[in-house]
Amino acid sequence: MEELYFLERRRQVFRPFKKRVKKTELDKEIEAVLEEMFYQSRYSDNYLRNLEHLERLYSIKGTAESTKKRISPDTIAVVVGNLLGIVLILHYEKFNTVTTRAVNFILRGRV
Repeated sequence: MEELYFLERRRQVFRPFKKRVKKTELDKEIEAVLEEMFYQSRYSDNYLRNLEHLERLYSIKGTAESTKKRISPDTIAVVVGNLLGIVLILHYEKFNTVTTRAVNFILRGRV
């Protein structure tokens, strides 16, 4: 009993750090088809029809996820750091006599 309390308490403590994923309508449809397939015989016609439907849904989901490209936080941090460094160098050069070296401090992108 004490172990169950400990595990439940641990879940409550670490729950705020858990990534919450919002389910799309496509995910809900996939879950509905899987649940329907669970109660059917593997050799029935409905099971095979649902299997084909499930394959189509997963192919749609794959193409939808591949079109979404997000910029990673690491990339944003590198860009902000580069811009901040250039601004600081240009500000220094404005008030002091130094030739420009700001371009040499830009980190090259890796492709």
